[in-house]
Amino acid sequence: MKFEPKNPPREFEVGYDVKGTIRDCGSIRLDADEQVTFLTEQGGEYDLTRKSWGFYATPSLNGRLANFNLRAVLVKNRVDRFFVMLVERGKEEAFDRYVKAEPLKVVAWLDTLESLKTLEASLERGS
Repeated sequence: MKFEPKNPPREFEVGYDVKGTIRDCGSIRLDADEQVTFLTEQGGEYDLTRKSWGFYATPSLNGRLANFNLRAVLVKNRVDRFFVMLVERGKEEAFDRYVKAEPLKVVAWLDTLESLKTLEASLERGS
């Protein structure tokens, strides 16, 4: 793993109706089978794992991710771009305010076995 900091961080504006600034603080280069873990102040963890074919973008959605108090959700913005976001458990109200302000549409919560099986069944019916 190699970390390449950006000093000063690159800043760029985001958002449509409600503007904000993101600070790009650096890059991490991973070799195959290397992982980095991001931590929250409340003890949440988010792992990103590199494989020879690409990345595991999250830990198991209804397993380790849930155990770290993170909830995966699929959202869509106004120009039909889709994102998987991770919401800290207990911060759903702040997420709801963000969704309304942007505006975004919640397509599906991806954090319970029930929601994932419902999505799976829907996709199987459609194919």
